[in-house]
Amino acid sequence: MVLPDDTTQIIRAKDHPDLLAQIGNDIVTASGTTLLGADNKAGVAAIMDAANFLMQNPQITHGKIRILFTPDEEVGHGTDHVDMQKLGAHFGYTIDGETLGSIENETFSADGATIHIQGVATHPGFAKGKMENAIKIAADIIAALPRHAHTPETTEGKEGFVHPLGISGSLEEATIKFIVRDFSDNGLLNYQQLLQETINKVLPNYPNSTATLRITEQYRNMKVVLDQHPQVAQYAVEAVRRAGVTPKLSSIRGGTDGSRLSFMGLPCPNIFAGEHAFHSRHEWVSVQDMQKATATIVHLAMIWEEMQ
Repeated sequence: MVLPDDTTQIIRAKDHPDLLAQIGNDIVTASGTTLLGADNKAGVAAIMDAANFLMQNPQITHGKIRILFTPDEEVGHGTDHVDMQKLGAHFGYTIDGETLGSIENETFSADGATIHIQGVATHPGFAKGKMENAIKIAADIIAALPRHAHTPETTEGKEGFVHPLGISGSLEEATIKFIVRDFSDNGLLNYQQLLQETINKVLPNYPNSTATLRITEQYRNMKVVLDQHPQVAQYAVEAVRRAGVTPKLSSIRGGTDGSRLSFMGLPCPNIFAGEHAFHSRHEWVSVQDMQKATATIVHLAMIWEEMQ
């Protein structure tokens, strides 16, 4: 794996015994001035290393393998232009997980929510009893949402949330964008209802203004599909075990392209790549964990061949 010299350094345990005494691994980390890209350059590196290993060792028998790289996964558009017929695969795996040995067969279900507010604009010098400021309406809607529940900073495990991502606008019009997450579709509907009820609570204070809520589906919990094909996750568990690692089958409070791919006809759990501190300038990955991810991919190819 080759990364830019100005953004990446490899810290070796032998050079920093005090710093890494408890880790015992070679760590790839960022300089602190930019994102490393562990999410998901680590997965790309593991996939390419596994492909190279299989090409260099033709004695290892396996079926046809398709490798798919998608851009824009973080904004929910990674699979928009995937041609499933051209891909020609029946089952898949994303290599985009965190802790060594982790396999994720369940994700959030996800929606985007947008509230568009139409206020009443007048000259501020003659605004008494007339002006209804769309920015203030937006602020009131956000302030009226629960503060100590249903937010990312107050939830864990299987709890969902409503998360305002951004607010923009002017006196006359404003927009609030949210992401909504839950492990069930019913949970998403409850949060949609929460947003609408909040709008209904605030708008009577602004009788000449309007606010409309629009929901956009993003992805759904892949467990719904994977439960119909249990062998896909089971083979991943066995591959991790053969790689010499204890497998951990779990849920993820997030999503991967595997969520959308599963509902496009390609059941697709997520396998660890060793990434940590996602979406921050402190992203890092262990070289040894990436090597185990590579070994898992190779064993996975062998297991599918054995089971035919």
